[in-house]
Amino acid sequence: MIIVVTGMVGLNKKSYLEEVCRLGRANGREIALCSVGDMMYAEAPDVPPGKILDISLKRLHSLRRSVFKDILIEARRVPHLIVNTHATFRWRHGLFPAVDFDQMRQLNADLYVCLIDGVAAMHLRLLQEHAVEHSLKDLIVWREEEIISTEMLCKGINDKVPFYCLARGGRQETEETFYRLIFQRQLKRAYLSFPMTAVARLEGVMAEIGAFRRRMKQLFICFDPGDLEEAYLPIQARESRAQGQDSIEVMVADEPVRLDIEEVLQIERDINNQIYARDFLLIDQADMIVSFVPALPDGRAAISSGVERELQHAHEAAKEVYVIWTARQHPSVFVTQTATAVFSSVDDAVKALQKRYGAAETGILT
Repeated sequence: MIIVVTGMVGLNKKSYLEEVCRLGRANGREIALCSVGDMMYAEAPDVPPGKILDISLKRLHSLRRSVFKDILIEARRVPHLIVNTHATFRWRHGLFPAVDFDQMRQLNADLYVCLIDGVAAMHLRLLQEHAVEHSLKDLIVWREEEIISTEMLCKGINDKVPFYCLARGGRQETEETFYRLIFQRQLKRAYLSFPMTAVARLEGVMAEIGAFRRRMKQLFICFDPGDLEEAYLPIQARESRAQGQDSIEVMVADEPVRLDIEEVLQIERDINNQIYARDFLLIDQADMIVSFVPALPDGRAAISSGVERELQHAHEAAKEVYVIWTARQHPSVFVTQTATAVFSSVDDAVKALQKRYGAAETGILT
């Protein structure tokens, strides 16, 4: 199997994919990783680190083609190969493709994955590891360009090959999800739906949501919107601006990073638009939606307009729709009429879904 993985600069895809390979080898899979950037630097030792995109487009094109010839040879040698690349580059030359279609057709990949991450995490990595001038607006635009370009590349090469968008994740990274997309394709793919912003400060409810997410990830390949959460950034920015501050501090993998308040507010519409589009994309690439509607402290249902819209989109896309409703009040007809089944607890849902799909709670891979 050949997997092409794209993603913008600042993701640190290499370390992520090395962990995917480690999981594969620990489970008896022979898998290799080809990182196009590293291979290009190895072939051009005169180019200083971080300067590969400064060379002429002609030489860059020649280097890339030479490296892909080596990758095509490696693809015939190993049973499983991950190709770590970009779909596009945006640099002083402007926006330009990072692959050649004739070589991608020869590669004939079985799967395309575009990795994404939050703007705060990418901003921090770019400050620490790359000399790339950027604004938060740049990052959110580059991310969207990479997703669209990867999907177009996949469909342009072979529209029968799956394309997935996968968030790298925050505290709980998603290497196991990636592994399962490759090697446990018999598992069903589920989009996890639950309230987020409205319950962010309710510790008990957040704990229930966390437990639901963990249980589902033991049963299915899960696309989890909580792996990339940015809606809180504009909220925090407005609160801090009202207090006379000009920046906010957020945590990225237990490390603080400061963001300019005006920069954050500038991308608020982009954040909201991308959440809306991305969540629907994740639903479309899943087999089902599993929605958890917890109870608020007063017993009412913590159902948000976002959850309702996701349920409706999944229903209209002919997906299986499962709802876990733990509140005392009964769900509305707009929930019951679109749901395949409604459960009163996570335990009940797990039992029914195990029976329905023959799934077992697998726990963590080796």
